[in-house]
Amino acid sequence: MERQIYREFVRILEEELVPAMGCTEPIAVAYAAALARSVLGRCPEEILVRASANIIKNVKSVVVPNTGGLRGIAAAAAAGVAAGREEKKLEVLSEVTPEQIGEVKKLIDTLDCVVEQADNDRVFYIEVTVKGGGHTARVEIADHHTNVTAIERDGQVLRQGSDQAWEPRRAADRSLLTVERIVEFADCARIEDIQVVLQRQIDCNTAIAEEGLRGGYGARIGSILLRAYGDEVHNRAKAYAAAGSDGRMNGCELPVVINSGSGNQGLTASLPVIVYARELRATQEELYRALAVSNLVTIHLKSGIGPLSAYCGATSAGCGAGAGVTYLYGGRFYEIAHTIVNALAINSGMVCDGAKASCAAKIASAVEAGLLGMQMQRNGSQFYGGDGIVVKGVENTIRNVCQLARVGMRETDQTIIKLMMNSCV
Repeated sequence: MERQIYREFVRILEEELVPAMGCTEPIAVAYAAALARSVLGRCPEEILVRASANIIKNVKSVVVPNTGGLRGIAAAAAAGVAAGREEKKLEVLSEVTPEQIGEVKKLIDTLDCVVEQADNDRVFYIEVTVKGGGHTARVEIADHHTNVTAIERDGQVLRQGSDQAWEPRRAADRSLLTVERIVEFADCARIEDIQVVLQRQIDCNTAIAEEGLRGGYGARIGSILLRAYGDEVHNRAKAYAAAGSDGRMNGCELPVVINSGSGNQGLTASLPVIVYARELRATQEELYRALAVSNLVTIHLKSGIGPLSAYCGATSAGCGAGAGVTYLYGGRFYEIAHTIVNALAINSGMVCDGAKASCAAKIASAVEAGLLGMQMQRNGSQFYGGDGIVVKGVENTIRNVCQLARVGMRETDQTIIKLMMNSCV
């Protein structure tokens, strides 16, 4: 593999596989609020949050961690103000004390907090303005979860545009990703180059999955799958991924290593591969290489789809998981390409209607599609060009799916948002 492309792939994994506590959209709101309070220099008396419709969609129904079960944008902003540590970014609420949880609840009752839809066309946009002691501070985040694009105090611009002091440059070239190159990278990767990020993903995501199975979170999809359909590896892979989401969407205070800005995608891309690796008694090195495949396939798909689409991101991650399991079984480019095409043909079109308890069930469905796609190719069966949106060549099919998600489902996204906005933000 060309040395420059190899380095880019390592950097992609390092940039994308980072830890986060809680659903990343409310955490981004909390991060912005914590930064705004820091700039203000005191606890505010008023908070105004302006957010894009897709942010509102994804924050509306999810539990904000370390808040005692509170949901929504106002809770996320109050938590960031009362207890957030802005230097920890996507783990901004990871060190909240029991006393501070009480402060968050009290603050919500006493603070004047207004939430509005932002008056712009950006898909990912958060603006938090805080007032107190005769002063005002404003923080703006755009495009992705920690990308601070503006900081102001009393109308004076302190920072404008993405700044490496706040957000390290995301320079890795994702356009280099192809399925063939991903498999080549997995085969030749030096373990020392990928071990740290992937072992962190294994440790964190396994821990929250096991807690999700123990803890009775949300709709308990993971536990129900095991109880209803048994402990066979196929079902266990779905159950573990779903259980991780059960916990994450419903207030579990454990970190998740994300993928493409999403904890649910990080769980979906990793846990089925981990479960199958254990079942097949794969070595740790084999697991790392399979996870490299799964994560990079997921990133490849999501890079073309874009953030916060109406297209459920778990679908992409389920394809990634199927690809990773295929790799564990000895499959390489040919087999993995057919697994991906099969999975995309099965499950493309599942909609995202925000972060919430039912994400766990959608993850189970996405993993099922990925594993069915894998089993189809292992049994000599596949979908062919002309079968719906499937065309000849895995990259061409991926492009079709990305076009469907990014362009074709744009109106679907607006309809979903309108339906959800009929209820209280």
